[in-house]
Amino acid sequence: MKSICVIGAGYVGLVTGTCFADLGNDVVILDIDAAKVERLKNGLMPIYEPGLEELVRRNATSGRLSFTASYEEALAEAEFVFIAVDTPSGMEGEADLKSVRAAASAIAAVMDHPLIIVNKSTVPIGTGDWVADIINRHRHDGVDFWVVSNPEFLREGSAVHDFLNPDRVVLGSLNREAAEKVAQLYLPLRAPIIVTDLRTAEMIKYASNAFLASRISFINEIAAICERLGADVKEVAAGMGYDRRIGPAFLDAGLGFGGSCFPKDVRALAHMAAIHGCHPQLLRAVLEINADQRRSVVQKLRDLLGGLDERTVGLLGLAFKPNTDDMREAPALELVHLLQHEGARVRAYDPVAMDNARRVLPDIVCCPDAYAVAEGADALIVATEWNEFKHLDLARIRDAMRHPIFVDGRNIYDPERMAALGFTYRGVGRGYGT
Repeated sequence: MKSICVIGAGYVGLVTGTCFADLGNDVVILDIDAAKVERLKNGLMPIYEPGLEELVRRNATSGRLSFTASYEEALAEAEFVFIAVDTPSGMEGEADLKSVRAAASAIAAVMDHPLIIVNKSTVPIGTGDWVADIINRHRHDGVDFWVVSNPEFLREGSAVHDFLNPDRVVLGSLNREAAEKVAQLYLPLRAPIIVTDLRTAEMIKYASNAFLASRISFINEIAAICERLGADVKEVAAGMGYDRRIGPAFLDAGLGFGGSCFPKDVRALAHMAAIHGCHPQLLRAVLEINADQRRSVVQKLRDLLGGLDERTVGLLGLAFKPNTDDMREAPALELVHLLQHEGARVRAYDPVAMDNARRVLPDIVCCPDAYAVAEGADALIVATEWNEFKHLDLARIRDAMRHPIFVDGRNIYDPERMAALGFTYRGVGRGYGT
């Protein structure tokens, strides 16, 4: 059993710390938000993530998992300290490292025994060296430490599964022995472990997310062409996916990517490239295509309704993806902005994100279910592909609407069936433009 401190009780930190506890380690999760810490101590989750609440309660009850807002308490027995704080986008797309700096400074101020400090947050290339410099300048004399980069590859909605079943574990350090000690924590997962230098490990994370985002923007570009030429992008993607060199993952055309990772990481990588003399045209195009997907949906509605002023438009789904309540950079946010800018009234429903929606979208009407969204609506948009939307009584939906206009931003319905039910249906890249 190892003693681990995880700094940050967000998606990454809470999942990481809880899963390490479930592997038999003694884990303290530290967060400077004392109110959040108290809620966690009382079993109240700050996020929705399938399977996490049960895991937290089980390990807290067993005594392997605890929570604190005190650095002194959290680091008292720690052998490893994982920094898992937020690194949001700054004004130019750069990663904002204020929370990382604060964590590193706080660690240095209280550490009184050797520590392995692990960067779990997604951070710019060179951050590991920067963290080491901060701690060197503020630590007590004679206290040794080592910095390891260990980027996370967790998908919201399946983060617990992803942690316990990783494709690979990436570790980077200037000290091979420190990296190997961190590797020991992951041995029970029986995953491939890649050990490299700090900067290469940091780049692996950015390159991975940028590549996946590029696949999404690529298939959305193909979808736009399919609409003009009368092809069906779902069939195109299926045909592409059978090629072993390509594979089927991340080839779903729709409203594009959102969330806390892909948009932020592509922007940050483009920023890093630009300020170091590179010209990241591809990364910029990935972001532009992604933004165009939301505008395209609004244009379809405008054309179908002859304008959006004083029209009532319903959104099915608000979270950026299913199985999470996270609305950071969700396509629905931009859709609401664009629709309201053109005078539309917006109502919406999401199975788990309604509390967050009321905070960030106070000017929409929040409905208790999809059928309430459809009541009197001039059009509906599928913004998140929740499973429950795939099993709606579509005839009931149609009958509730003022105009049976349906824009399927996630391509979850069959166009022929929707037409047979009497809907004016538009998907993304479904070839209706001929």
